[in-house]
Amino acid sequence: MKQYLELLKDIRDNWVWKDDRTWTWVRWLFGMQAKYNLEDWFPLVTTKKTFLRIIIVELIWLIRWETNIKYLVDRNCHIWDEWPFQNYIDSNDLNEKFPTYSDERYEEKTRFADKIKELPADDEFVLKWWELWPVYGHQWRNFNSEWVDQLRNAIEQIQNNPTNRRIIVSAWNPAQIDKMLLPPCHAFFQFNVDTTNKKLNVQLYQRSADMFLWVPFNIASYSTLLLLIAKISGLNPGTFTHTLWDAHIYNKHVEQVSLQLENE
Repeated sequence: MKQYLELLKDIRDNWVWKDDRTWTWVRWLFGMQAKYNLEDWFPLVTTKKTFLRIIIVELIWLIRWETNIKYLVDRNCHIWDEWPFQNYIDSNDLNEKFPTYSDERYEEKTRFADKIKELPADDEFVLKWWELWPVYGHQWRNFNSEWVDQLRNAIEQIQNNPTNRRIIVSAWNPAQIDKMLLPPCHAFFQFNVDTTNKKLNVQLYQRSADMFLWVPFNIASYSTLLLLIAKISGLNPGTFTHTLWDAHIYNKHVEQVSLQLENE
């Protein structure tokens, strides 16, 4: 994971200040890239704890075309809880009662997650308040709600037209951005088949990259996706190229980043 750590160090040491939508200052650089060879090893960050089971649960959720987080919560994966909970708080004018970053807010979010775990998937409360709307998996499998299955089409092209330079899956859909609780950070990815060496490669374009918290998840998730599709296509895994446009470290994470960079 030397490449990831070098990017992390570069941002920490050569940053530019910028405010953002969360009203939290960030250190950022743009236009960064790393390449991970999956032929002989898997790029899992080990300088801090990375929850591979949760990463795979989320990937299955995406492939299954799910947009409601009950599937995740039922499997003790809580990485998406914040956005539907924030929507509930905003819609019911509860921000004053549960202030941002307060213990009361955290406890209320925990209660809500516990509640949906107890309810059936078709319960009105679950359907209304824990839906993310047409986010990643929806766009992958039902782009623009027009039954365009980009992921299936990509696999068919990999298997039947491997020299095609148009094997792209896009989560970024301008027509439905306003309907999503969170616009996609990992915006689109493109496959390439090395027909000479029978290898499958993928490049991810990530428009916004939280380098400390979420990028280790993204690296492992798309590497797993590459392994899966290579397997079912009769190919060997090749290279995962990760292109990060706005790569940033939140100011509140700088101390943790420095500690991580000291770890073996």
